[in-house]
Amino acid sequence: MATPARQQYLDIKSQHPDQILLFRMGDFYETFDDDARILARELEISLTSKEMGKGEKIPLAGIPYHSLNKFPWETN
Repeated sequence: MATPARQQYLDIKSQHPDQILLFRMGDFYETFDDDARILARELEISLTSKEMGKGEKIPLAGIPYHSLNKFPWETN
């Protein structure tokens, strides 16, 4: 069962599959699924998971919003 934020993430991600999508969630930018795995690996941050219903967990990685400029981003 997808939350409204999760559904919005999936909808936008389907339109931009080759981009890492970060969502502002409170004081963090979060990303999910394969994007979370990539972000965790490349930035050497923790990969965690978030429960999305009965027994369903999705990969999650996040960074504090105020740290966004500390990372080497390549943008289009």
